[in-house]
Amino acid sequence: KAIENLSKMTSPQTHVLRDGKICVIKTEDLVFGDIVCLDAGSVVPADLRLIEAVNFKVNESALTGESEAVEKEAEKVYQKNEQISDRKNCVFQSSVVESGHAKGVVVKLGTQTEIGKISESLKQQKKELTPLQKNIQSVGKILTYLILLIAGVTFVLQVVASPNQILKAFLTAVSISVAAIPESLPAVITIIMSLGIFKLSKQKAIVKKLHAVETLGACDVICSDKTGTITQNKMRVEKTFMFFDKENKFFEILLQSMVLCNNAHMGEAGYSGGATEVALVNFAKQFGVDKEEFEKQHVRIDEKSFDSQRKMMSTLCKFENENICFCKGAIDKVLKKCTHFSADGGIFPLDEKTKKIILHENKNMCKNALRVMCFAYKISQNNKLEENDLVFLGLCGIQDPPREEVFDAVKKCKKAGMKPVMITGDFPDTAFAIAKKVGIAKGESEVMTGDEIDLCSDSELSKLVEKKVVFARVNPSHKVRIVEAFKKLGHVVAMTGDGVNDAPSMKKADIGIGMGKSGTDVTKDVADIVISDDNFATIIVAVEEGRKIYNNIQKTIKYLFSANMAEILALFFVSIFLPGKTFLFPVQILFVNLITDSFPAIALGTEKVEDGTMLEKPRSKNSTLLSNGNGIGILILGGFQTLITLAAYFYGYFLFGDSTAITMAFYTLNLIQLFYMYTARTKESIFKSNPFKNKILDLSMIVGLGLLGLMFFTNFGKVLKLEILNFECSVVVLLLSLSIIVFGELYKAIERRISKKNCIRK
Repeated sequence: KAIENLSKMTSPQTHVLRDGKICVIKTEDLVFGDIVCLDAGSVVPADLRLIEAVNFKVNESALTGESEAVEKEAEKVYQKNEQISDRKNCVFQSSVVESGHAKGVVVKLGTQTEIGKISESLKQQKKELTPLQKNIQSVGKILTYLILLIAGVTFVLQVVASPNQILKAFLTAVSISVAAIPESLPAVITIIMSLGIFKLSKQKAIVKKLHAVETLGACDVICSDKTGTITQNKMRVEKTFMFFDKENKFFEILLQSMVLCNNAHMGEAGYSGGATEVALVNFAKQFGVDKEEFEKQHVRIDEKSFDSQRKMMSTLCKFENENICFCKGAIDKVLKKCTHFSADGGIFPLDEKTKKIILHENKNMCKNALRVMCFAYKISQNNKLEENDLVFLGLCGIQDPPREEVFDAVKKCKKAGMKPVMITGDFPDTAFAIAKKVGIAKGESEVMTGDEIDLCSDSELSKLVEKKVVFARVNPSHKVRIVEAFKKLGHVVAMTGDGVNDAPSMKKADIGIGMGKSGTDVTKDVADIVISDDNFATIIVAVEEGRKIYNNIQKTIKYLFSANMAEILALFFVSIFLPGKTFLFPVQILFVNLITDSFPAIALGTEKVEDGTMLEKPRSKNSTLLSNGNGIGILILGGFQTLITLAAYFYGYFLFGDSTAITMAFYTLNLIQLFYMYTARTKESIFKSNPFKNKILDLSMIVGLGLLGLMFFTNFGKVLKLEILNFECSVVVLLLSLSIIVFGELYKAIERRISKKNCIRK
């Protein structure tokens, strides 16, 4: 699908210059050396070296990640291989022309283009198994060997004790296997993750692959794109500088210059054009200056368009009694054409002291990664557009601002022990300013550029990435290397992306996160999770859900394995100490599994996220479902349940005989596991949380007790070969079963004290 969508991004037809004439051909018929003609709206059909460009701007965001259109210059010549985003004399396949026109020679086609290279890398990369899939495989192997060992030993011991009862010994070994295998585990894990996915879909996170959300819960490095994910992908005026206040008439002139010296145009979905010009129009509109209305009232008479040499734009517009020239552009170009400046008291000569103030303010804006525009005007004396003797109006700082919710999301991310990393095609200063603003970066030493990555070997990069949180001016191959470097250090890496350039690194990461709004079809196909609102904060919500899912799976495994362990060990010890005696009949074992391995296990998987989940360190990539005390907990709790069950069996055996012993063991084993549900549902004490909060758990208890009551109080018990217990035996069964709650709570109290060492913040 990824390759198919890459092909869809090419233009089906292309204008080329052949035999001195412009003709239209199929894009697939392009050959090396063809001269391609491009205009506004064209999709670049191949990688081209420009030979002619007039006011030519191209949007390369899908390839480079830069939100701002790039101005191209055919005259540029480079002595070395520049980064893609720095090659001003080239355009690349799938880029979109925003303005101007150009001609270029085809230099790369097919898989040789930058888009083609990404396509090839997607073919070569294979997705690894998730941590949970690896864990289930390893736990499955351990369980298989353990079952075979115990069943085999039991079979041998019974054959030695009773050589004439080989069939019975074989059936006992089979019963042990049935008791040991948690038949419901695969289905339960699937259901738990499916419920989590359903919940996330309501929170604007669409999970495409079932195990992906659990993997995100293990994530400790989140590599995020800047534009549209951390920022709003909407250029906005962040700061203005003037020598007058907003009540002054000059402020209205400044707003007029923003809309009248501007080529943004109204479309179906609002204003479109250059992102900077749209930002200026939107800013002016906040103060009641509407571009469409003003253009009707003040017709443009003349224009000098922006180009890379002039770095400024000027228009001459008709007013009631005069014509006014408006100018905007780079401060070094506009300011030197100014002879006066506007202030609250009127218009004054522009002296060196005032220039220093303006330049100082410009420097401060640049430090904050604002794109600075300088505005000036003059009243035309001869109805001609002249760019001299201008009056300085003010400066305007423009930036793609961070999303408001990202600030808290980054804090939450760090508290959860995860490292947020920004990877972008933007300039280092811009990237660092945004990263510092949202709390990702603290100092400039944490920034690394694509050029610096090129100078590093893979081993050197692995040493450096741990200290870096911002990667700027990077291309697709850099992103893949960054992800690989973090993975080599043992991190579980999530990679977000929206452009085609992000696809290879997303596939290489442990989990790829695509953007639903701005994302291309390629990134959505490659992604494991798609964030429909393109919001970094939604990723953190998904991480929390992933951690909850894993914790619930661990609770379920602890519950199932400890319960099955009680069955298998009790059966094993009875076979050893009372050779030839029956512990439970196979049909009774199946009934125990029916009650305890189905609804209770699913109910534990529906538990809500516990307090402090996002204050714990991410689990290690090498940890398993039995790590962090879970395996020890299974052994201890399973061992205690075994002792309780054996106590009930031997109490009945020595006082009342075989049938009573079997019946007491049966009811005890069932009730233990039903009561244990309530202590297994939370790490906290059941006395601090509402034990009946989980309705599915309560329903499981009702169903379980109902079925047991049906066996206990009616003749249905005979179907399972059960006896009617007297009052004494019934009380013993009940008290022994309830003891699991006391023991379980004591064990959890010890667990909580140990786990505090792993807590990042109390």
